[in-house]
Amino acid sequence: MLQSAPIYAYIPAQDVARARRFYEQKLGFKPGREQAGGVVYEFSGGTRCFLYATANAGTSKASQAFWQVSDIEREVAELKSRGVEFESYDMPGEKSPSGVITAGGAKAAWFKDSEGNIMAIIQDV
Repeated sequence: MLQSAPIYAYIPAQDVARARRFYEQKLGFKPGREQAGGVVYEFSGGTRCFLYATANAGTSKASQAFWQVSDIEREVAELKSRGVEFESYDMPGEKSPSGVITAGGAKAAWFKDSEGNIMAIIQDV
């Protein structure tokens, strides 16, 4: 039953205004409707995420969400040009000069947002 329903991500923020600047200026997101002190962002395929205030932002040591892209090297280069800093994890696999790791049938790169949340970009290979 749930598998036939859309799923949406929550992105926690200690400071919603600061997080909005990161997502809207550095990542280029266009804000949707504002609700309950947060904001909804819409993506491809009718997917969405909700950026909301919580003191628990940045406490997870795992990725909060990922974007599936067709050209990860291009996406990483574009985000770096906007000031996004990518993480360097000690993982098995081949690491390119851009910081992209190829392992397990995918290419991946990770960055932290302004709130300390880990986000990922993934490309199937």
